[in-house]
Amino acid sequence: MKKAIIFFGIALLTLSGIALVAQSKIEIPLRFDRYYTYDEVNQALVALNKAYPKLTKLELVGHSDEGREIWSITVNNPDTGSEQDKPGVYVDGNIHGNEVQASEVCLYFLNYILTEYGKLDRVTQTVDRSVIYCIPTVNVDGRYHWFADANSSGSGRGLRIPKDDDRDGLVDEDPAEDLDADGFITQMRIRDTLGDFKTDPKDARLMVRVEKGEKGEFRQLGIEGIDNDNDGRVNEDEPGFIDPNRNFPYNWQPNYVQNGAGSYPLEGKGLKAIADYLYARKNILVAWAFHNSGGMILRGPTSKTAQEYDRRDIEVFDYLGKHSEKMIPGYNYLISWKDLYTTWGDFGDFTDDVVGSFTLVGELFQSNTESYRADTTKPAALDERSTERIKFNDYLTNGAMYSNWKPYKHPLYGNIEIGGWSKFNSRLPQPFMLMDLVHRNAMAIFVSAFNLPQISLDVFEQEKIGDNLYRIKVRLSNSKAVSSITYQSVRIKIHPMDYLKLDGKNIKVIAGGPVTDLFRNEANYKQYKPEIQFFQIPSYGQVEYQFLISGKGKVKLLYHSEKATDRVKEIEL
Repeated sequence: MKKAIIFFGIALLTLSGIALVAQSKIEIPLRFDRYYTYDEVNQALVALNKAYPKLTKLELVGHSDEGREIWSITVNNPDTGSEQDKPGVYVDGNIHGNEVQASEVCLYFLNYILTEYGKLDRVTQTVDRSVIYCIPTVNVDGRYHWFADANSSGSGRGLRIPKDDDRDGLVDEDPAEDLDADGFITQMRIRDTLGDFKTDPKDARLMVRVEKGEKGEFRQLGIEGIDNDNDGRVNEDEPGFIDPNRNFPYNWQPNYVQNGAGSYPLEGKGLKAIADYLYARKNILVAWAFHNSGGMILRGPTSKTAQEYDRRDIEVFDYLGKHSEKMIPGYNYLISWKDLYTTWGDFGDFTDDVVGSFTLVGELFQSNTESYRADTTKPAALDERSTERIKFNDYLTNGAMYSNWKPYKHPLYGNIEIGGWSKFNSRLPQPFMLMDLVHRNAMAIFVSAFNLPQISLDVFEQEKIGDNLYRIKVRLSNSKAVSSITYQSVRIKIHPMDYLKLDGKNIKVIAGGPVTDLFRNEANYKQYKPEIQFFQIPSYGQVEYQFLISGKGKVKLLYHSEKATDRVKEIEL
């Protein structure tokens, strides 16, 4: 295997006029037995570009609300055409700051197709006839702080736009804090006989709810922190919060409808830059966005009020989703609003209904795979789940996932205890489990890229039927599972349909239209401009057109698609 080693010391590597500081050694192929920090994700992109300069292009998409750079990488073989002339797949991850393994899936996919290019025929052919656009980390501020700061598994999700959560005239003044300085934000509890919890008899580190009428032992106080603004509440004004996956400009609703929506769509500077980046790339036909957790492959629409997609689009979604379901054991292919919950201002709605793509969302990781049991064919019972996880923590991570309870003198609550699960728990796999997750999900992306439309243009019948009068029949076929354009984008009029145009110096198209009876030479002829026919080419499908042409000489047939690759053919009459 080719191995390129790139060492970056204290030098500055300048890309597109922007200085990107790289401070560590990055090897190609990349490693996936650990997680990359924000800076290391950028360094990995630089290393991939350095190792494969012909196939890759780095671009600065924009800056975040805290000024961090958002980078994309494009994979395209210029020898087989420019990127805008090929169907495109867009991939991103980590739109929520704490969903860090999503970036690892993106990096793995890039690393895989580049290192296997020229070795595996399916990879080579797919890269040659398509273009891949990838932004591994959407929420760059969130990723930076998730690694740099103490966090819980659920904190740091949103954009870091200052917000007055408790309406006291101050912003972000009462965040959670690592009171015991162990590097994590864990839980606080206080001994209380009226509390709802008691020590778990199976393991003294854990708590279980008391039965009705049973005396309690502890009351939970929430995550670590103090009352910084002296208002009697703790941790009520965290940094941010705008949910970046509720801030896109399609089916957006204000905060009183959708919590985290922000003041207006694309309030996040980085989101605005990414939206512009996507809209400028009209050839994007499939989009993948990775989150955590739960083990799901989701498609839209994301609200019940939205119209269901055309059945022909659903066929494509089902093909890709059901393949993914089989490739990633335990994951379920679901419809967002119907099988999960409603969201507004969702990225998937934006890409489906503004960009015009087939969008799939990967919800990565299932915590029940953190198993400690002989029979793994079915998950542990709910009442055994915590006990199993603490044993997984003990025997497979040697305690890395859990902080034992310790006393702490709290300025508001008095004598309390701090402890519980660390941020490396429940939402993302332990590093030794990462490789299987990233590979399986990356292969789901690859199936989508492999099935981008592959169109052939054939004149399958040509006959002289009169003096300087000819009849020709044209067939456009798609040998792949993804249609040439989404039927949704045509229905809501966001993209033009594909077209076939006939042209020639000494010819005139008298009639033209879709074939209605192939054997009787019947067609539904178009009344005006018969030389141009508009259509979509379905999944594994074809369209057939018949033309009557007067004159002699060369006839040029041009198939044009905003999403698929154009085709040109010339015949002689």
